[in-house]
Amino acid sequence: MKGYLHLANDTTFEGTWITDTKAVTGEVVFFTGMTGYQEVITDPSFRGQIVVFTYPLIGNYGINATDMESKDIQITGAIIGELSEDGFHYESVKPFHAFLAERGIPVLANADTRDIVKAIRSEGMMGGELSPKPDPQWEGYKTIEEQHLAFETSVRAIETYPGDGAHVVLLDFGYKHSIREKLTSMGCKVSVVPHTATLADIQQLHPDGIVFSNGPGDPEQLGPMLPKLKTLSEMYPSLAICLGHQLMALAHGGATDKLKFGHRGANQPVFDHFKNKVFMTSQNHSFVVNENSMANSSFTTRFVNVNDGSIEGMVHEQLPIISVQFHPEANPGPADSDWMFAEFHQMMVTVRGEKVYA
Repeated sequence: MKGYLHLANDTTFEGTWITDTKAVTGEVVFFTGMTGYQEVITDPSFRGQIVVFTYPLIGNYGINATDMESKDIQITGAIIGELSEDGFHYESVKPFHAFLAERGIPVLANADTRDIVKAIRSEGMMGGELSPKPDPQWEGYKTIEEQHLAFETSVRAIETYPGDGAHVVLLDFGYKHSIREKLTSMGCKVSVVPHTATLADIQQLHPDGIVFSNGPGDPEQLGPMLPKLKTLSEMYPSLAICLGHQLMALAHGGATDKLKFGHRGANQPVFDHFKNKVFMTSQNHSFVVNENSMANSSFTTRFVNVNDGSIEGMVHEQLPIISVQFHPEANPGPADSDWMFAEFHQMMVTVRGEKVYA
């Protein structure tokens, strides 16, 4: 059965409609990693998006029980070149397309993914409709900026994961499970807290540090929360990741911009001004911190993207705050930057010996 991707620029791409689902709309983006499709489709940062996988063969190792980055699929739809209908791996529990089909997520296979990516790189991210019909309908279409996606992906109540070490509050805007797993592997006790929690709610947990998580959507939609986020970062050692990094900048007087086609993949080179070295990172974001907007702040740019020079991370000049645009927990991608968690942990240990929080 034929299927179609209708882009907002009136371009249509044809493929094979794999799953028996209805048409969907979303922002069309592309992911460049060779592996990690399970982590991608369950990453809350992809909420509301139709993902084009640039690697030509998807599904070849199936879906397993351990590589989930959230409790369910988060993407709106998937576009791939060639589908492997069987997962050839000893951990595989079901085929890729079956996993999406049982949750009503459409898959367009045998599509010219290179041509689609050229269109996005040329004109920028845009809306799209995945449909079994040759003519677009655009039912219920909303842009990313018109949706409140962080509210859809955040936990509703506090979830606690035990540990004998430092107590970390993970403020959830749509966090990846591997961030929590990285913290617990270091012995931390982790309390995953809804991002709507009040300052008093968080203070009552007596954390040693705060992690501001990744998540989907436009950071400026969360403007009403910025005073709380600023206060928290001034009270506790803080690590801000991806959306959390953008919110940290906004909370301290900065601004954000939307990239033309975003950074998504497991091969983004980042330069560390402090260590004078380049390392590879996993990334997934549409928005970046505007460098000029931070010129009069107390933040110093520590990390920059080698490809386009955009800010990839900051440190505060007086307070124990680190923010990174990339994903130090990776999954998928290289673990070159997982030392960021050790650096954050050391900040908590140092400050805990000097100050008792209310």
